[in-house]
Amino acid sequence: MPLSGLRVIDLTDERGIYGAKLLADLGADVVRPEPPEGDPLRQRGPLLAADKTAQTSLWHAFFASNRRFFSLDLNAEEGQKQLNQLLQHADIVLTHDGAFAVEEANLADHLEQRAELIVIDVSSFGTAGPWKNYIAPDLVAGALGGAAATTGDVDTPPLKGFGELNFMVSGVYVAIAALAALAKVRKDGTGQRAGISVHECIASCLEHVLMFYWYAETMQRPEGKVLPRRGALHWSDAYDVVPAQNGSVMLTPAPDFDTQLMWLIEEGVQEDLIDPMYQEPENLRLRVERSMQIMRAWAAGKDARELFLQAQERHCPYGWVLPLEAVAENPQLAARKWYRELTINGQTITAPGVAYHFSDTEGEVELPLRPHAAAASNAAAILSDLGWSAS
Repeated sequence: MPLSGLRVIDLTDERGIYGAKLLADLGADVVRPEPPEGDPLRQRGPLLAADKTAQTSLWHAFFASNRRFFSLDLNAEEGQKQLNQLLQHADIVLTHDGAFAVEEANLADHLEQRAELIVIDVSSFGTAGPWKNYIAPDLVAGALGGAAATTGDVDTPPLKGFGELNFMVSGVYVAIAALAALAKVRKDGTGQRAGISVHECIASCLEHVLMFYWYAETMQRPEGKVLPRRGALHWSDAYDVVPAQNGSVMLTPAPDFDTQLMWLIEEGVQEDLIDPMYQEPENLRLRVERSMQIMRAWAAGKDARELFLQAQERHCPYGWVLPLEAVAENPQLAARKWYRELTINGQTITAPGVAYHFSDTEGEVELPLRPHAAAASNAAAILSDLGWSAS
């Protein structure tokens, strides 16, 4: 496994737990201590069973995959000792201020004692600025980061993204920061403490939105500094999700306008697109608008799936808006062995896999999912098994 032997302590909440998952799924030994009454995140839905006391949260099984869990009583001397043992042996500690065991960990002291230690702190807004003490659940993070302002149509309210996408983005940044710091440790032996602000993570993903605002004078867009929300229509006007028969399709005349034009000619729906004026560089925007107008009307009479397949055969990058059942049972994902089996409390279920494939001289390296279980009460045995104990 790519990260085998890497020792990570997961003291995160929703803002960083996905980062710990990414490291764990790559083979790192990730330990997540829990309070005696259990991790509150184990109660997050959806649940595999109706009884919440069974601790069968599918949310937790996904975001806390491939970890070892044990109960840690920090009110007892033994619990403090075990936490200290973890910190003495860890390469990386992932934290969120206020999460379980973070305050008791006294990480500043451990950083002074161990020059190679890496600590990654994730918070809603960082440790400086007028909002530093504010809190933001995922939906609030998307709203304040600007992501929500870009969703929906001009005449509708902003929309929420699927799931907890904002916290998944911050989790990716957590993993990247951890691996970057690890590279430095392996180069010169020096660790460090890095801070991740969810707010900055989301704002960093706004790409062209902020570029248009800051450089509106050079963009020459009639809308001014702020592009209106426009649903599925791309800012270039050359990509859109449109209704078709039995579904919807993302269609575009780009990047090869001539290939698309030949297809429309074969179908007899090219209308005036063969007019030479559309070939003039200064009329590119006009060509895009007219092409999309014709293609929307053309696609409306086509079967969504068949149009997608025909387009891909012609190397036209259309996208069929797959219904969820077609994602849950998808031949492409199956061919890539993306679907994985996961055991939760003795029950085997289908679970999402990982999005990367590694190879070595022996061929593809499988990245399995460890059985997901409740927190063990015998922390000493787990520490010994991991080699994280003094013995």
